[in-house]
Order: sequence, then C-alpha cells, then structure tokens
Amino acid sequence: MPLDELTAYLHLHIPLSRRLGAAAGAWDGRALTLEAPLEPNLNHRGTAFGGSLTALAILSGWAALHLALGARAPAAHIVIQRSAMDFDAPVEGFFSAEATLPQGEEWERFLRALSRRGRGRIVVPSEIRCGGRVAGRHQGTYVALGAGG
Repeated sequence: MPLDELTAYLHLHIPLSRRLGAAAGAWDGRALTLEAPLEPNLNHRGTAFGGSLTALAILSGWAALHLALGARAPAAHIVIQRSAMDFDAPVEGFFSAEATLPQGEEWERFLRALSRRGRGRIVVPSEIRCGGRVAGRHQGTYVALGAGG
C-alpha cells in the first residue's frame, strides 16, 4: 500500500489520526514511521500533549501490523491489548513515531498462532522522535484476530 493510501485509510477508519495530523512518512517492510505536526497536539505548556504522543505511538504499531499482514491475513482485525509509554523529553516541534516489528522466531510464532488459532499476540515497540532525538518510548501488545478469532 502506498504511503498516501495508508494515510487516507487511517483518516477514514481511525478519525483521531486526522485530528492528530498523522501522516505516513516511511515504511520499509519492518518499520513504519508516522509523522505529526505540533500545532493540533499542543498542551497547556506549548509542548505536545502526552495523549497525542501515546496515540501516535499506538497508531504506528497498529498500522505497521496492518501493512505487514496485508496479503497474509487481509481479514485480520488488529486491536491494542496493552500500552505502556515512557516520556523522556518534551516534544517542542514536529514529531514522529516509529514502530518496528519483531523479526525471526517471535514474528513466525505470531503468524503461526494467527493461522492455527485465529488469534496472534505480539509486542511492537515504537519510539517518539523530535528534532533528531528520542523523546519517548512505547511498548504495545497487539492482538490480531483472524476470520474465526
């Protein structure tokens, strides 16, 4: 899926992504970057609101799984089960969230579970970046439910 189509898909199906100003920035088949401007995400201190940062981080993990499962499990429904966010520095400008899908045995175990049981669970980490530095770290546990899950 081209990045502009992913952005349009997110805005249509997850309206909060439009409010955040989220746009797909890069996808290499394993890592997805979503970007957002500061302005619609401001808090009372003139920095990015923690809820906006967390939402973009969750969305980046969800969208990375959505893209990776595309042809393998097009009917899979992906949901967030657990979310943990650490805030390392204030975000004072344009920011991004980069989610990186696990590889190797962890990814294969997830795909096998989804195929065999109709349900797979996987942890996807992401980082919030602003001005070339990491401003936050997120760890999301996502569940993919197949047609029978």
